[in-house]
Parts: sequence; C-alpha cells; structure tokens
Amino acid sequence: MLLEGSCHCRAVRFSVESREAVPFMRCYCSICRKTAGSGGYAINLGADKSTLKVTAGSETLRVYRAKLEDGSSSPGERHFCSECGSPLWLWDPRWPELVHPQAGAIDTPLPEVPQTTHIFLASKPAWVEAHVKEGDLCFDGYPKESLAEWHRRHGL
Repeated sequence: MLLEGSCHCRAVRFSVESREAVPFMRCYCSICRKTAGSGGYAINLGADKSTLKVTAGSETLRVYRAKLEDGSSSPGERHFCSECGSPLWLWDPRWPELVHPQAGAIDTPLPEVPQTTHIFLASKPAWVEAHVKEGDLCFDGYPKESLAEWHRRHGL
C-alpha cells in the first residue's frame, strides 16, 4: 500500500510503500509516548525503507536520537519537521530495510484495526487509560510477534 504523509504545517511531505499499514500497535514506552504520542501512546507502522521518498521539505527535516536510561543515545533516528515539530518516521540501523512512519503523519486512509496490540504497558503512566478491548493483546515490553507476522496472521 502506498502511504502518503506530511507534517502538520505541510512543509514536509513523503511517501513510502508499506506491507504493514494496519495501525494496530500502540506503544506506551516513554520514548514513543513523549516524542510521538497523543493520548499516552504512539502508533508506528512498518514500511520498506528503500521506497521512502521525501517529496517536499527535506531541508526542514531534523533527527532526534532518544536518550536512554543509561545516558547513551538510541541508534534509532526519529525524523521530525523543524518548523512545526510533527513526528514523521523512525529509522533504526539495526533494521536498515525498515522504516516506521508515525500513523498520525499519514494522510492516506488507513485500514481498520481488527485487533489492537498494546506494548510497553509497564511504562504507561497512571493517567493513561489503555482502552483494552476483548481480544486485544497486552505486553509489558516487546511482543515476540513482529509487525509483518501480525499482518500475516490476520491475512493482511
């Protein structure tokens, strides 16, 4: 599925091909929550890095590497617009073929979610309600199932 996205001020626009475009995974970790979350979590999609095209605003793109608890920086590059601050996508050199667009940055209508996976619930602050429905999966950390495996299991 071709995803087209942009920042809030529309200075940055991009497109990317995704085989994992269902916005099913909610991440409550402090990094996602504070750099891309609204409502106490962030939703990251999976896409093919080789297809990522910045169609406007490459000069306004900036990268943030999250600070880890041990004081080091994450190798993951969180791309955002320097004009409006919108989070756009994450790229991590440990998985160089993948890029993770923020669902909130995608302008293309996304598929409905048949089942939600809630991850890093151990990091969720008390004020955040997870809204777990019957059939949802919940994890204190990462699940064993990847984005691609989840999509295959659901026939997507």
